[in-house]
Amino acid sequence: MNRRITAPLIAAFLGIGTLLPGVMAAPAVAASDSLVKQPVAVGTGGAVASVNLLATAAGIRVLREGGNAVDAAVATAAVLGVVEPFSCGIGGGGFMIIYSARDGKVTTIDSREKAPQAFRADSFIDPATGKSISFPEGVTSGLGVGVPGTLMAWQSAVDRFGTRSLSRLLKPAIDIADDGFAVNPVFALQISQNASRFQDFTSTRALYLPTGSAPAVGSVFRNPDLAKTYRQIAEDGPDAFYDGPIAGDIVNTVQHPPTVPGITRNVRPGLMTEDDLAEYEVVAREPVATTYRGLQIFGMGPPSSGGSTIGESLNILEGFNLRDMTRTQALHRYLESTRLAYADRGKYLGDPDVVNVPLTGLLSKDFAAQRRALIGPTAATSPVAPGNPFPFQQDVSAAGDETDRESVSTTHLTVADRWGNIVSYTFTIEQIGGSGMVVPGRGFLLNNELTDFEFTPGLANSPGPGKRPRSSMSPTIVFSNGRPVVALGSPGGSTIITTVLQLLVDQVDFGMTLPDAIAAPRVSQRNTSRSTAEPAFLASPEAAGLQALGHQFSRMDEIGAATGIAFLPDGVFEAAAEPVRRGGSSAMVVRPASGD
Repeated sequence: MNRRITAPLIAAFLGIGTLLPGVMAAPAVAASDSLVKQPVAVGTGGAVASVNLLATAAGIRVLREGGNAVDAAVATAAVLGVVEPFSCGIGGGGFMIIYSARDGKVTTIDSREKAPQAFRADSFIDPATGKSISFPEGVTSGLGVGVPGTLMAWQSAVDRFGTRSLSRLLKPAIDIADDGFAVNPVFALQISQNASRFQDFTSTRALYLPTGSAPAVGSVFRNPDLAKTYRQIAEDGPDAFYDGPIAGDIVNTVQHPPTVPGITRNVRPGLMTEDDLAEYEVVAREPVATTYRGLQIFGMGPPSSGGSTIGESLNILEGFNLRDMTRTQALHRYLESTRLAYADRGKYLGDPDVVNVPLTGLLSKDFAAQRRALIGPTAATSPVAPGNPFPFQQDVSAAGDETDRESVSTTHLTVADRWGNIVSYTFTIEQIGGSGMVVPGRGFLLNNELTDFEFTPGLANSPGPGKRPRSSMSPTIVFSNGRPVVALGSPGGSTIITTVLQLLVDQVDFGMTLPDAIAAPRVSQRNTSRSTAEPAFLASPEAAGLQALGHQFSRMDEIGAATGIAFLPDGVFEAAAEPVRRGGSSAMVVRPASGD
């Protein structure tokens, strides 16, 4: 079967980069003894930033051997599927933004999971009670599993923009899955946090809790089943996953969850069929574009709410001179801008192939001015009402109360190469540990992405057959006069949007470097009664000043885990990742600057 990307909004790009012969060399040693994890790297030749040292190293190796940014991004992502399996992998989906330096264009690949064709608006309604099932029951089930899109995104990106075959790019991940890698504290902690779920499934228990508890930090963890799965994909292509034996195993897991006999958990079966997998396609969508203080911001459009909500917030903030304000006054406006933008997000954002999303109106500068006028000297009371963007749908000036249930299961990577190509890629399995179900004999967890739908019928983001649930993922690339300035993104559920927005405001309005912006304490307002804030922010004088303005806060230990690349003069890259969050992340460049 010749599977192709669908492109209803933009024409296909020309290929980028240069194809060099030769097979990729073996990856860095799985124990990572010879590698040094650092949150910032400066140099030339290309750059990679991700949450994991081995993944970043795999991407850098591709760049050093002549591959381009897309090649390196796919190799990095494949390794992340091995070493960060509770955040991402081929059992999930995501959004990729690609900048082609050759023709100066930006495209996006939507590989968001889809609901099965048998899924209906009331599929999360318990017929016995007439009420929605509980959110935890939707998460740990076959019912919450969406049709995965990650692998198709990798193949589509390589086919259109890459210079290496997918089989070659999977080799580092295969070797690490076979040989094993050293368990770090985050890996062990995430298993422990999910132990009550994982132990209820035979396949998940066997892989992650073989002794009844999480593997010890420093021990070597191997996943031969995932190596076998990757190897089969490398040999037979994605059809093995979408039309072949892997598809049958996925559907069997969804329809007949591999539960341990005698458990008390109610694990609902799902509705996915092999036809749902066979019919899945990624979509090339037009990026969301807006401007902010002379910069051009490119983000992900619906079904992601990231690009539009960030764009609307920036449009609101553009009417304020934040630089001349105190930090407290500027942060007040930052929080109020997202309070308003999240109200609009909750009302209007959904799958654009199913619902009418007034994207032009939401990104209108005039609509932003109308919303900006609602910001007063003190904090508004949430939930604030959504605005009406429909009267602004012809405006060409544009270039509900949520919980933290999405947690930090997502991951983000950023890659740039020596030719100027850029990839900003966020992908996920939704909850930490996804559905909790490892596909038996295949070594990967399935997502619980359909719980991103509103469980209530009749809303923009209600479930439906073949529908993609709304997402917050916000991969972003920023340009100045057509030249890249920074590319970045973050995991973090519904806090992704505010994390990326805060990174942009910190750099543009407050003059922070990318590393300093990533390290700065975070605060997130999503049209809720309380803004979520990290401990370091709560201890700041700005927090006290905001409380005096009526803002209330709840604590979250960590918000997001960002990575990014800043493009400095003379072809110099500054790759940056988290110094502390998630145990610290990894940034590398091909040729480090002297002293780096």
